[in-house]
This record gives sequence, C-alpha cells and structure tokens, in this order.
Amino acid sequence: MRLPRFRFVAPESLAQAVDVLSSASPGDAMIVAGGTDLIPNMKRRQQVPGTLIGLRRIAELRGLRNSDGYTIGAGVTLTRVIQALRPRSPFEGLRQAAMQIATPHLRNMGTIGGNLCLDTRCNYYDQNYEWRKAIDFCMKKDGSTCWVATSSPKCLAVSSTDTAPALIALDATVTLLGAAGPRTIPVSALYQNDGINYLLRRPDEILTSVQVPSRDGWRSTYWKLRRRGSFDFPVLSVAAAAQFGPDGSVVDARIVLGAVASQPVAASAAASALIGTPLSDEQIAIAARQAAQPARPMDNTDFTLHWRKRMTTAFVGYALRELRGDDMRSIRYRIARQLL
Repeated sequence: MRLPRFRFVAPESLAQAVDVLSSASPGDAMIVAGGTDLIPNMKRRQQVPGTLIGLRRIAELRGLRNSDGYTIGAGVTLTRVIQALRPRSPFEGLRQAAMQIATPHLRNMGTIGGNLCLDTRCNYYDQNYEWRKAIDFCMKKDGSTCWVATSSPKCLAVSSTDTAPALIALDATVTLLGAAGPRTIPVSALYQNDGINYLLRRPDEILTSVQVPSRDGWRSTYWKLRRRGSFDFPVLSVAAAAQFGPDGSVVDARIVLGAVASQPVAASAAASALIGTPLSDEQIAIAARQAAQPARPMDNTDFTLHWRKRMTTAFVGYALRELRGDDMRSIRYRIARQLL
C-alpha cells in the first residue's frame, strides 16, 4: 500500500505549527510526530490529509521533568517515558501501560501525545480501502452506516489508547495550545463517547504536554487484555490507582476502563465503594462486579463482546489485588501474557 500525495511542513517552533494548523482548511491538515498510527491509516486511506505538520523539530515538545510529579512533553517517546518512571513507584500504572504498547521498535518512534490522540478502532474501519469499498464504507469514513449497529446514529469505534486510562487514574492533565493561547484540562476531558469526534481538542490546537501530579501514598497498576502478548491493541484495559492510609485502608481510589467504549470509562461507583476499608477479598469482589456495569463492549474488536464484558470483572479484580500487594506476576503471564 502506498501513501497518498500530501504536502509536508516541518516547523521549528510551536507558534509556527499552530499558525500552519490554524490557517489550513478544516480537516485538511493533520499533526504527525512518530507516525506509527497515522502513516498506516493514510496507506489504508482512512485518513487523507492534504498537509502533514511534522513536530519532530520542535525541541520544547521533547522535555521531561520530574519535580513534584512529572511534566512530559507530548513529543517524548514511549520508550523514554518507560525509562524515566521508576518501577514500583506511584506512577507504575503509567509505566506498565507504556510498556505494553505495540513493540519496542514502535515505542522508540511513538510518542505519548500520539498515543493520547490515537484514532479509534473498529473491525469494519481498520481494513484497506478495497475491503471497505467491497462491503460499502462505514460511517467513520466515506459511508453513512455504522456496521457494528446499523441503527446507531453515531459511530461506535473503540478507544484503544493505553496511556489515557492510566493517566486518568493518576488525575493527570494535558496542555493544549491553539491560536487563542494555551489551556489545561484533565485528561478525562479530552475525550467524548463518539467514534468519529472522539477528541475534544479544537481544530487549531496541538497537545503540547502531560502533567502528572505527585502521588505520594498512592499505588497504581494497568492490566491489558489482547490476543497476543505484544503488538496488539487492547480489547479491554483496566487502570486502577489507590491512596492508602497508615492502617492500610483506602483513602481515595480510581478505576478506569479502556477499549469498552469510544472513550475511556471511569468506574466511579466501584472506586468509591473501596474508600474507608482495606482491600479485602470481599471488597475487591464487590468493586469488580460494580466496575463491569458501565462497560459497554461492542462486537467490533477481537473476541466476543459477552466474554469481554465478563473479563472486565476478572481484570478489575486482578488490578485491585495487585494494588493490595499480592504477587500477580504468574497471573499476568498466564492470563495476560505480560512480563513486566
């Protein structure tokens, strides 16, 4: 498959990049950093921008600072994020999420900003042009019908970013820069439950950095379900974080599900049920069942939707047991095929 024709611009500052983006026709210009998702999409004609704005020359996007939490430039590679985060720190969930993205080669190129802005995915959309044309195009590109649910008024393509659930669980924020200036929002506010318009980034805005606050007294983890032990996108992910008091009881907690909707889904009721008590087996079981309730997987990824729904309960249980301090390495390897 060959790339379509496009114009490439490589600005050397954020101001220049925003200027090029804001002066382009709506939808005609797209941003590329590592290109690990966008370039294959362009080859499949899922995305056909007339102009690509390369960000690799902008040094300020590659900063990474650890001071009362982390400030990570959107252009920092996933490999560098992994190297910067200490194992078993309060940010372990983010480290685990980044480690499970794609392959080492792709993590060397892919950036944290690119993963946060990752295109939504679907079995009917992530095919080459000829395949999609043969069955008739879907609502997300060139068609008018969502083939997952033909009566649906909106696209049901799935959010498949690994880092977003982990960052939401850590209460992180992102900074966006547009023609009107910078603004900072919670990572959770970057998304909406729409497979086409899944990002609430304005057309002229560039995601410039991620801010993860200090998480003293917290533990975090990330679990990912996929068919193979590497490379694959998640068909279910669970990010969990909890703050523990001196007596071992939960002071605060967050549980975020990925790949079960067009946006990451916070299981707020399940997290709230943990507060004020230790993580006993009974409390974990109750929270795991509650966390599965907001999960709405559709038949548009690998595995059956009913099994993925059941696995939500199991994976939330695994995550909470790991937060408690249980040794989950053998289960990670047996169930999730993960050696972290």
